[in-house]
Amino acid sequence: MIDKQAIEEHIRGILIALGEDPDRDGLRETPARVARMYEEVFEGIGYTNHEIAEKFGKLFDTHEGTGTVVVRDIGVFSYCEHHMALMYNMHVNVAYIPQGKVIGLSKIARICDMAAKRLQIQERLGTDIAEILMEATGCEDVGVVVVGTHSCMTARGIRNPSAQTITQTFRGRFITDPELQRLIME
Repeated sequence: MIDKQAIEEHIRGILIALGEDPDRDGLRETPARVARMYEEVFEGIGYTNHEIAEKFGKLFDTHEGTGTVVVRDIGVFSYCEHHMALMYNMHVNVAYIPQGKVIGLSKIARICDMAAKRLQIQERLGTDIAEILMEATGCEDVGVVVVGTHSCMTARGIRNPSAQTITQTFRGRFITDPELQRLIME
């Protein structure tokens, strides 16, 4: 559970440490706003991968022989656990090979969104999405590609605004089948 009161107190302290006056008009409500924002953007911290799979794992019967399901360009954002900096312009491509049942398409996007709402590194985000989808669908053949921009690289440090990070997570047949990999590559 996120402790909003503690966040408010700490944000107030950060404002003071920055040399700001937390009681001035523009900042007076900032600690409470940040606490509410953190409650929203870090909602995924409150769930394990297993709990996310259970929450969004409703399956539907389908015809045998259903081909690969691909959902592309699922927009998410996350926060880098090293700097608490925004990872943005992120999109996720997901594919799986159903085993007689399919998951609702919106559930795939919800899985991606909830997994991203954690302090995270992009490499683990792809792994988490793959693990959750495997459990939710009962399928071993899953591929996840995440493309994102990291403000810890664009706004600070190297300050390279055009840098993008691409990570790939393949499970089952996606590990060895280039045709399956191409379905979700940029």
